Amino acid sequence: MTDHDHSHGHSLAEDLQQIDMLMARRRALKWFAGAGTVAFLSSCGGSDAASTDTTTSTTATPTPTPTPTPTPTPTSTATGTCIADPQETGGPYPADGTNSASGSTSNVLTATGIVRSDIRASFLTTTTVATGVAVTFTITVVNVNATCAPLAGYAVYLWHCDRNGLYSLYSIPNESYLRGVQVTDANGQVTFTTIFPACYDGRWPHIHFEVFSTLSNALGGRYAILTSQFALPAGACSTVYADTSTYPSSSSNFARVALSSDNVFGDNTTAQLTQMTPTFTGSPSTGYTATAVIGVAR
Repeated sequence: MTDHDHSHGHSLAEDLQQIDMLMARRRALKWFAGAGTVAFLSSCGGSDAASTDTTTSTTATPTPTPTPTPTPTPTSTATGTCIADPQETGGPYPADGTNSASGSTSNVLTATGIVRSDIRASFLTTTTVATGVAVTFTITVVNVNATCAPLAGYAVYLWHCDRNGLYSLYSIPNESYLRGVQVTDANGQVTFTTIFPACYDGRWPHIHFEVFSTLSNALGGRYAILTSQFALPAGACSTVYADTSTYPSSSSNFARVALSSDNVFGDNTTAQLTQMTPTFTGSPSTGYTATAVIGVAR
């Protein structure tokens, strides 16, 4: 008799007992199989695993959003608004110790007599006076980080070309006119008496300047905290350059330039250009009065 045949011949009670044991065994195997599957999925990090009675909530970490650099907001002043003037090139004729002229370092800032209000006359080897339409130019230096408060005791070095588009100490090396330094008063102001500069080929008419935190720094040269330029207003330029006997080539040169394509002013914002353009009142016959603000971040 085989083992298979030996399983028959039991009573009904014995068969029911065997069936109950078999069902219990199957339930146990099913439970272990389910537990193993959950453990396997959990060990693999599956986020879509079957849920259980206890649910764990996961909060996603947000991706940081870059904070944009704010555009400078003009600050109101008694004379309007102010922003920080952009740094610009000093050009090839600064005479501030940063380059050379006639083979030697040119630094007029160390010369006796450079501190002066009227800059029309040469003061080194000659006393030649630069001729042209007279301009009295008042500049206010302010701190853009302190609601445009005036900066007293700061030095401003101003220089520009003559009515023929030439620069002293360089293209006319024997002359030292149209250069000078002034120190701001309690109102942050300096005033220069000068002439309306020419328009030379390839550049919008302009005036150069540098700002120093003290007069001693200015007289040492090469310590400027800001180097930039003023753009002359188009209306005044057209009026002044109409006199071709005083300004022989400026009218034709001015007709070929544009503020938007100038290699200094062309990439400035509207707000920057507004501040960098002095306000002119007057006429060529009576002379002009000009005002401008220089914004410095201190």
